[in-house]
Amino acid sequence: MKKSILVLFFFLFSFSSHGKGNYTPEQLIDKAKAFVAAKNARQQPNTTIKEIENYISLLSDNFIDEHVKFKFTYTDKAKLREDMINKLKDEVIHSSIEVNEIMVGANVVFIKMTESGKVKPSHINKTIEYSKTNIVSLEFDKSGLVKHIRRHHG
Repeated sequence: MKKSILVLFFFLFSFSSHGKGNYTPEQLIDKAKAFVAAKNARQQPNTTIKEIENYISLLSDNFIDEHVKFKFTYTDKAKLREDMINKLKDEVIHSSIEVNEIMVGANVVFIKMTESGKVKPSHINKTIEYSKTNIVSLEFDKSGLVKHIRRHHG
């Protein structure tokens, strides 16, 4: 079922990108890996503002970061930065991302990844351990920046 949904998304985005296939599959895979590495680096025990800024630098000025399951969207870099800096107050025991699969289309990448970690958020008095497989789509603009992220949380 999940594979069918992934294939459906692949075709929808491949045909909806208006033939702008500026990037080779290899370039898109490299961009996907850079995104995952930056995402992972910004949620480690030793994360600093430098890692947050690196992550944000991958986003276009008019980005959309859509968390589909939670019906939540970011479109403002200043607000995203503020929220990420606030998360530095959390105690991260460990966090990792394993890429399970990458599919590419015209200026779009689909990443199936397993995110796991153990975190004690600053606003609650308990540690949360998680391991979820999620699907993320990344659409890129002409300059190679991420213009749309769709997160399909597991």
